Amino acid sequence: MRATPITVAALAAALLLTACDDNGGDGAASGDTNKSGTSESKAGDACTLDGVGVQVAASAAPGAGDSGNVTVTITNRGSKCTLNGFPGVGLHAGADSSTVPADKAAKAQKLTLAKDATASFAIAYVRGEAGGSKSLAVKTAAFTLPGSSAAHSFKWSYGDVALKGGASSPNASVTAFQQAGD
Repeated sequence: MRATPITVAALAAALLLTACDDNGGDGAASGDTNKSGTSESKAGDACTLDGVGVQVAASAAPGAGDSGNVTVTITNRGSKCTLNGFPGVGLHAGADSSTVPADKAAKAQKLTLAKDATASFAIAYVRGEAGGSKSLAVKTAAFTLPGSSAAHSFKWSYGDVALKGGASSPNASVTAFQQAGD
């Protein structure tokens, strides 16, 4: 029996997600619930970084002009919480930073996450020429959850990001949250 391309792609994506870690994150969202109980959200409250685990996986763009995706998966470690809106994503390259806009074709949906439930979003980007004037040499990326200003940072090792204009206009977008898992 021969595997169809969709089955192979789904299996590859599942293996990629199970093999990832927090990719050198700053610990702001290590996946541990605050032992003091103060980070536990009330049923249905907005999800917070101190109440979720974070995993980052990528299908990096191989060369300049190619497209890549960085998938961020969060796992609720506390009480039931909600995600209502898009994540806020920023790319940082030394003194230069830029905000990644929401995918214009995506529509945010309100998701409720029970304990241990997961949701993910993706950062789609076009790889820029290393050191090029139309590229942002991204070193770290950071994201916030809807309704929160606390950020989780992770190392960006997926190449420079192409620019549409100045350093504040990356050729990138962020998707809405999608329920992951069962």
